[in-house]
Amino acid sequence: VQLQASGGGLVQDGGSLRLSCTPSERKYGNYVMGWFRQPPGKEREFVAAISWSFGSTNYAVSVKGRFTISRDSAANTVYLQMNSLKPEDTAVYYCARGYKGPYSESTTDYEDWGQGTLVTVSS
Repeated sequence: VQLQASGGGLVQDGGSLRLSCTPSERKYGNYVMGWFRQPPGKEREFVAAISWSFGSTNYAVSVKGRFTISRDSAANTVYLQMNSLKPEDTAVYYCARGYKGPYSESTTDYEDWGQGTLVTVSS
């Protein structure tokens, strides 16, 4: 299974980007799509997750109110709208799919991973 993430790039402090992720294999039933990020020299961390069937969402405290996760079932795509970006948001962003609910924030709770897309926020 491949999860194709796209939409990263270079943006100025305060700018916006939208990331997209489309799994190569459509799943049925309930599962969770999540976004994680790995800043340079740091560990991968949870950003946001959404329950595919119910639309329940969960956000890391650091992005709440600035980032929005959503999904398009017909397109089998999950999005991460990132507004008011800060230099500390600079990281490689990964999408992932898991089956333990949107409140799962550990990387070990997710089974399928994408290759990552780089987001760089300049000051």
